[in-house]
Amino acid sequence: MDRIVIGIAGGTASGKTTVAERIYEAFQKDAVILSHDYYYKQHDDLTMEQRGKLNYDHPDSLDTDLLVKHIEELKKGNAIMHPTYNFTTHTRNAEWQRMESARIIIAEGILIYTNNKLCKLCDIKLFVDADADVRFIRRLTRDVSERGRSVESVVTQYLSTVKPMHEQFVEPTKSKADLIIPQGGHNEIAISMIIDGIKKRLGNQNI
Repeated sequence: MDRIVIGIAGGTASGKTTVAERIYEAFQKDAVILSHDYYYKQHDDLTMEQRGKLNYDHPDSLDTDLLVKHIEELKKGNAIMHPTYNFTTHTRNAEWQRMESARIIIAEGILIYTNNKLCKLCDIKLFVDADADVRFIRRLTRDVSERGRSVESVVTQYLSTVKPMHEQFVEPTKSKADLIIPQGGHNEIAISMIIDGIKKRLGNQNI
């Protein structure tokens, strides 16, 4: 069975997850989503205060080698056990989750194209683009409502690491994308084109 890996990168809160979910909804049982966020490194040896000061927007904060291995296994048709992450405590959960392989493997995350091996594994590379102000507002709303963060901590993190790391690592990888998607999951034309392209790539219009 042919399998295809779709990479979805872009800045924080740009709409990557929405794009991934739109693709998943079009294929359902024939697709899986593997988030780079699952692979943040373990920091049980640090206090909560120390964890909160780490730079989570640098490529070194993630175990990308493990993500690469997992995608390679999924491409072979094998199931994997992937880590899960708690953004409130800034550490991995004890429980890992099983994921079965599928014809369409979606890998999404802000830094996936900074790793050459991971980039080469992607058959289709997408970059979700959004205005920086819009992304910041979305991140602020999400982190306060879903991750138990204070407004002050979100703003401090954004200015100290998120924004500079985006400029240094994320934005330059836009040139590696096959397609840049403005407006993210709300770009109906782009989403439709991507879904049609995946069907043609797999050679099965009735998938």
